[in-house]
Amino acid sequence: MSEERKQQLIKAFHAEAEEQVLAEVQTTDEGLSSAEAQKRLAEYGSNELDEGEKKSLFARFFEQFKDLMIVVLIVAAIISAVVSHEVVDSIIILAVVIINAVMGVVQESKAEQAIEALREMSTPNANVLRDDHIASIKSTDLVPGDIVMLEAGDVVPADLRLLEVASLKIEEAALTGESVPVEKELGIIDDTEIGIGDRVNMAYSNSNVTYGRGKGVVVNTGMNTEVGKIAGMLAQADETETPLKTNLNQLGKFLTLAIIIIAVIMFFVGIVFNNTSWVDMLLTSISLAVAAIPEGLPAIVTIILALGTQVMAKRNSVIRKLPAVETLGSTDIIASDKTGTLTLNQMTVEKLYVDNHQYDADGELPVDSMGMKIMNYANDSKFTQEGTLIGDPTETALVQFGLNNQFDVREKVKAEPRLAEIPFDSDRKLMSTLHQQADGKILVAVKGAPDVLLTRADRVLLNGEVLPLGEKEKNDILTNNTDMAKQALRVLGMAYKYIDQVPAELESEIIENDLIFAGLVGMIDPERAEAAEAVRVAKDAGVRPIMITGDHRDTAEAIAVRLGIIAAGDDAAVLTGAELNEMSDNEFAEKVGNYSVYARVSPEHKVRIVKAWQHEGKVVAMTGDGVNDAPALKQADIGIGMGITGTEVSKGASDMVLADDNFATIVVAVEEGRKVFSNIQKSVQYLLAANLGEVLTLFLATLFGWDTLLPIHLLWINLVTDTFPAIALGMEPAEKDLMSHKPRGRNSNLFSGGVFSSIIYQGILEGATVLFVYWSAIQWPVHATYDAIHSDALTMAFATLGLMQLFHAFNVKSVHQSIFKVGPFRNKAFNWAILLSFALMMVIIIVPGLNDIFRVAHLDLYQWGIVIGASFAIIPIVEIVKAVQRATNKDA
Repeated sequence: MSEERKQQLIKAFHAEAEEQVLAEVQTTDEGLSSAEAQKRLAEYGSNELDEGEKKSLFARFFEQFKDLMIVVLIVAAIISAVVSHEVVDSIIILAVVIINAVMGVVQESKAEQAIEALREMSTPNANVLRDDHIASIKSTDLVPGDIVMLEAGDVVPADLRLLEVASLKIEEAALTGESVPVEKELGIIDDTEIGIGDRVNMAYSNSNVTYGRGKGVVVNTGMNTEVGKIAGMLAQADETETPLKTNLNQLGKFLTLAIIIIAVIMFFVGIVFNNTSWVDMLLTSISLAVAAIPEGLPAIVTIILALGTQVMAKRNSVIRKLPAVETLGSTDIIASDKTGTLTLNQMTVEKLYVDNHQYDADGELPVDSMGMKIMNYANDSKFTQEGTLIGDPTETALVQFGLNNQFDVREKVKAEPRLAEIPFDSDRKLMSTLHQQADGKILVAVKGAPDVLLTRADRVLLNGEVLPLGEKEKNDILTNNTDMAKQALRVLGMAYKYIDQVPAELESEIIENDLIFAGLVGMIDPERAEAAEAVRVAKDAGVRPIMITGDHRDTAEAIAVRLGIIAAGDDAAVLTGAELNEMSDNEFAEKVGNYSVYARVSPEHKVRIVKAWQHEGKVVAMTGDGVNDAPALKQADIGIGMGITGTEVSKGASDMVLADDNFATIVVAVEEGRKVFSNIQKSVQYLLAANLGEVLTLFLATLFGWDTLLPIHLLWINLVTDTFPAIALGMEPAEKDLMSHKPRGRNSNLFSGGVFSSIIYQGILEGATVLFVYWSAIQWPVHATYDAIHSDALTMAFATLGLMQLFHAFNVKSVHQSIFKVGPFRNKAFNWAILLSFALMMVIIIVPGLNDIFRVAHLDLYQWGIVIGASFAIIPIVEIVKAVQRATNKDA
């Protein structure tokens, strides 16, 4: 494409005269010839979005092996098989790794789905002027310079500069977030930086024509349209690393370094001080490495996350990427789109002013008022066969208001049918309908802008009496109009008069003058009933709600106040897209904490807002339902799409989808996310304390020259006592004070909140106890021979280590709280896991034949008493430490 053409594509066509636009795209208002269109199609390409590069199934599978913990496990598996010939151990480790990768590929969604959804949104046909007549062609064949005809029900096929409009209204919520259709006008908009929502002389690809008709010239197609720019932003958006992945990578690095250091020290100690052969010490060091690596941790984390997705699915939160479950729990900021997320995306009557009195829509209303009749009569809403209202959202809101108050316009117009009408026009800002009355008179029902109606009315209806419209009455009306406007309501006025017959020519100057003012009606897209409570709960949990919308500043501020996002009168907390444009990135980063509401923003603004908070170290969740939200949804740490009203684009770019479009569900999901992270911490604490105990046992035994545990013992303990209880800990119910804490933030990790210190002292306690039991069995033997004494001591150490880990699992139900407060037996899955692990530990000691395979001996009651007593001791000891911590407020 030539440089001249590229420059043309970035022009601000809304700020140019129609003649200049036509000249720049080299066309006339009669359109292109087929030959010229084919030439341009070859130059510009099809009017469709780029598919983008797709990752193969194998590429996605191998991406799962990038984590350091996975690499460490694979290396350990290879060394175990090649050097120590522990083939079973290696197979188990590799199986865990592969299962984890498969689950990741199955669960995680593909980024390409977002762009594919954008492609599928394209309208299949467009009505175009070609060769001096209107033709219906595939929208993919449109080129700059084509003249497109629009009418109600059409999807705009490309970006157009409008040339003709007749009451044209286009719904652009998917691009701008504004719920009310935009009334289009002709003329120049002398502001090159104005937002999409205010470019009323433009029509944008994939927006919907809701009313009227129009004609426009194509100025941009494909990836150069506004929706195409969004697709490009999606393709270029950075993939943010979740806190969980960061934590697991940190854990992997820590364990790798610790294992290498300990194994090397142990290797040289064995050779230098114990005169052990280097081959034997290498095998012992590998055994220690196997003991130190929690090989089941990646799979256990995946299982816990998967269990979390099942719980959240039952509570209307559909997780598309596993780490999103945990990321929710660390959320600092919820940047929420207003329309359809915090609000109903449905215009609703909220105030009615008649007879010099302002009524709330949900209160006692004068349903037989002339105002109720006018708002329903001067209305073009239609009913489907199923009884559903269709039409302009403002007008359907008025009809629905009538239905809610026993005024069914369908029945009323049977007795007073419409005879004629003067359609709404943006210049005069009025609409009128004429209805036959039973007494032969004609009712003229007029609806429109209050200020315009007041200039055309000379009387007012008050308490059933028609009075002259004096200054006092006008001031009363204007005061109520201002009051409603301050509440961000869209206000319409209603007036009427009676005439004797329908004029031969319906002229506004005749029909819409000498009117009787009947009242005002105020409407708004109201907040969801449960949203305010959800905002309060989020704030109590230390999560800051941020509203981002394409609506006007006043509307956004009013809704934010009603929801409790900002306080009344806090204008400084509101920032518009135009004001944001005036700030540099550094300036905005310094001030981002001042703003809780963003109005009249574009997709680029949304991404910039999310990045600014992320730059501050905050974990950001972004909710949205429109195409315009998709780039920010992808940029955010967790993107939350709307399942009902959301576009396929926004869902495809999301990590999580709300099945019920309920903002309150996000708070529930945050609680579940916190619970999941807490349970992962419990599993990590349990596994690493156990592994530390094993490492200390082997390391110190080597220093002492003892032969305590064999590799097969460590393998069995890791398989039996690690896996089932660790998974069951992931199913623990949430602790009661979970939502009273502040978010843990991006800088926290799996060791925070007292977990690291607990792992250290509990691991030392486990290792010391096992060594004490081994030493006591040697000191006070039951048998006389060395082999029998050593066999008893090894068996008692093995049984103590295994059972102590099972008892310790009860301690880990809470880092700080007593197990009696959290409930030791509340988790049925945990109870069964402990019983199963206990049975598997006992069976290889008790069952003849199996004890020979595992090289353990039968123990008598005295020996079992020592084993069980020593194993159980970890519960009271940890309970005492927890009590001291709580009393001194350390790590609590």
